[in-house]
Amino acid sequence: MATFVIVHGAFGGAWSWNRFIVPGLREAGHDARAVTLTGLGERSHLASPSVDLDTHVQDVVNVLFYEDLREVVLVGHSYGGMVITGVADRMPERLARLVYLDAAVPADGMAIADQFGPERRRELIERAEREGQGWQLPPGPMQADDPPEHVAWAEPRRHAQPLKTFTQPIRLTRGETTLPRTFVYCALGKAADSPAAARARRIQADPRWRYVELQTGHNLQYSAPAETVKILLDQIGA
Repeated sequence: MATFVIVHGAFGGAWSWNRFIVPGLREAGHDARAVTLTGLGERSHLASPSVDLDTHVQDVVNVLFYEDLREVVLVGHSYGGMVITGVADRMPERLARLVYLDAAVPADGMAIADQFGPERRRELIERAEREGQGWQLPPGPMQADDPPEHVAWAEPRRHAQPLKTFTQPIRLTRGETTLPRTFVYCALGKAADSPAAARARRIQADPRWRYVELQTGHNLQYSAPAETVKILLDQIGA
């Protein structure tokens, strides 16, 4: 039996993975759980201007420690890639593999706001000032290929996220991880010359990574749940 811990993306929560992916992994006979990060989902009442990337890394570190989880397949979607990278730096001895689901893959000193250029950082800060009291970022629109019934269910549950989680640089004390890593690229809707496509090509060419490509949109937990479960199960013997 494998142990999967899933870290959701921006504006989400464990709820966004507990509908299809966690049940699918459990039905296959594995321990699977999703973590809700501070200030989001059922923990949205804890949102404050002080919540940052370190807070979210500590959320997952605490789950691993207090639940005494080991040999974990740690999965991050989108913004969750920032979090699992930080967790791998702090607690690699409890992890078996990292899986990045169309996720951020930061280097030391990088914030997710910097991944797609300085214009993106300015855009996020300005939007927080306009729409989030200066300290939080409201969710944007969902993906074009998200099934309408899932959009109707998810939209009321999505929550503004503290801005510092996007702007705080990650600090890695161990250098680049040596843990086995898989990157799943959701290609639908991404231009061939986009920064996301360029990142995917770099990872695909890097022998340290296992690379998987899906012709689906960014929210693969909604648009391709069966394929997502299969990909995660494939990691057990990778």
